[in-house]
Amino acid sequence: MLSRILLTTAALERQHAFGHLGWLRGALGAALGIFLAGAVTYGVVHLMGGAAGMGALPWLVAPLGASAVLVFCVPASPLAQPWPVIGGDLLSALIGLAAGHLFGTPWIAAGAAVGAAIAVMTLTRCLHPPGGACALLCALGATGAEHWNYAHMIPFAANVGTLVLVGWLYNNLTGHAWPHVMPKPPAPANETLYRREDLDAVLEEWDELLDVDADDLDALFQAVQRRARSRVMSGGSGR
Repeated sequence: MLSRILLTTAALERQHAFGHLGWLRGALGAALGIFLAGAVTYGVVHLMGGAAGMGALPWLVAPLGASAVLVFCVPASPLAQPWPVIGGDLLSALIGLAAGHLFGTPWIAAGAAVGAAIAVMTLTRCLHPPGGACALLCALGATGAEHWNYAHMIPFAANVGTLVLVGWLYNNLTGHAWPHVMPKPPAPANETLYRREDLDAVLEEWDELLDVDADDLDALFQAVQRRARSRVMSGGSGR
């Protein structure tokens, strides 16, 4: 297993620092998103601090870091779009709080919350991996010494709302449309061997959930095929 892990790691594409999807762009965006989410939520929590039971609310929640990685580093991913971020995190947090109050026992509440969150996210088309962390965190918070209540949805909502707003502005200003705009490839030439139904059939055979939209794959395959056809027709062998 170790050798397979090492071979897989060595085969991964090295990501450049610069460019509209370079790792530096993602790192700066995530830092900005977390900073502003914390600042906004800090202000909201302190403004509401006079209300009963709201003085000890957190101003940053840990799953937001994972959401930031998706939003700023892989903004084309189906798991990183605005609705998965909003729905996945907030619905899962609400489920975690409900499970904690319903079951009372941490390990039972945690398992039930994560399982239910995955089911709800899938059914509502907002599957978002950090949502599982939101469900787990809220289930443990509700069954822990601090006895989290539904007022804890306030910092979650402020965190997620701010991150999505920053992600929308930052991604679009740095060259990547967000929400992701799927490319619309031209109709394939008559002599093409590849057809969209071939892609759908292969995906059905593989029976795997890939972290890429089928329309993006279709556009990619057609672009590669057009480039290869152009190279062959010109008699070239270069890039």
